[in-house]
Amino acid sequence: MPYIDGMVTAVPKANRQAYIDHASKAADLLKSWGATRVVENWGDDVPHGENNDFYSAVQAKEDEVIVFSWIEYPDKATRDAAMQKMMAPEAMADFGEMPFDGRRMIFGGFETLFSR
Repeated sequence: MPYIDGMVTAVPKANRQAYIDHASKAADLLKSWGATRVVENWGDDVPHGENNDFYSAVQAKEDEVIVFSWIEYPDKATRDAAMQKMMAPEAMADFGEMPFDGRRMIFGGFETLFSR
């Protein structure tokens, strides 16, 4: 079964194109390391909840949009190898400054239960 890395973050509205450029570059790199699919989604209809929501999860500010993303791998071993490469300083050397505050990103790896 596929293995999924999922992420939620907040990106300043003004940085939309910078985020697309940054994420596209990362997607190409991840695919060269075995990812089968990289999906980036810009929040369009993300409600504010009464008890909890995406905004509070990433401490989003008023001028920020929620971004929901995932990366699909054929298996966990491929994902682990790709993440090891991504964490190497030289991997991100050409990326420049991130167009969002990465300290507020939430992420994790997920074993696929089923896919229809």
